[in-house]
Amino acid sequence: MQTSPNRIETVTQPLPLTEQRNPRSQGLDQLSVEQIVDLMHNEDYEMLKAIDLARPAIAATVKRVVNSFEQDGRLFYIGAGTSGRLGVLDASECPPTFRANPEMVQGLIAGGSKALQQAVEGAEDSEEAGVSDLQARQLTSKDVVVGIAASGHTPYVRAGLRYAKSIGAQTALISCNLIPTDDPAVDEYILIPVGPEIVSGSTRLKAGTATKLALNMISTISMVQLGKVYDNLMVDLQISNSKLLKRAQRIVIQLTGLQAEAAAQLLTEAQGEVKTALMMHKAQVDYPEAKSRLNAAKGHLRIALGETGGTSDFNKSGQI
Repeated sequence: MQTSPNRIETVTQPLPLTEQRNPRSQGLDQLSVEQIVDLMHNEDYEMLKAIDLARPAIAATVKRVVNSFEQDGRLFYIGAGTSGRLGVLDASECPPTFRANPEMVQGLIAGGSKALQQAVEGAEDSEEAGVSDLQARQLTSKDVVVGIAASGHTPYVRAGLRYAKSIGAQTALISCNLIPTDDPAVDEYILIPVGPEIVSGSTRLKAGTATKLALNMISTISMVQLGKVYDNLMVDLQISNSKLLKRAQRIVIQLTGLQAEAAAQLLTEAQGEVKTALMMHKAQVDYPEAKSRLNAAKGHLRIALGETGGTSDFNKSGQI
């Protein structure tokens, strides 16, 4: 019998976890607001358990990213829909928080900037775009590409990872499903099996939250390892508004013991660079000398000051 060209063929296969129905949320539309709040809160606890399973892979990915940064490489997030938006968000927050060059961490989303606010039909299915978007950023073998796909199978993402690996870049894939881990194009699989969403298939919920947590770890820990944090303070922040100016002044006061007026003056002499201001005060040197010492220590204030007891891999071995 000949199949009609207008007939949609269905294939029976197991649904990924993120597409399955959640038995705990059946009857969701009949629950009270308070009951749904409790349900979502309890589901988030289950999501945190899934993050626990991914910790070794996250740590391994961070080490790859730090090694790349030490070689002037870059970190690229590539995703579609919610996954892509989360990557763009994480990348965009690195410059103000850590004074990172905007080129250092970049987020690519299927469909381009338009897709940040509205869905772009078919964008996530374009393998060609996954390759061309990375080519447009002149991806090199020194870079790291982290694919983000709740399902683990998004064509745009997987094609981008294959291209990245083909030119020698390092790769990782964040997925909220237990997918096969035999693709040679993926160096690290960050699998976070959060289970079914309370609204079936709505991966902006637990899957999105889990993805954001993983990205927080990757970017934040990488920046800590690069010396952009001293103790638990963001000493490399970019002063771009009054809130961050006050934070910068507060950090200088906390770490030097100076009065507010003297701390503000020191920060001015350091051209608004918190880390340089601290180096100038603690080592009693001028701006050029402080910059020189920090550069020699690859930006690690503790190393530049000759302090011990740091926790970064650089502090332990002299190199990443």
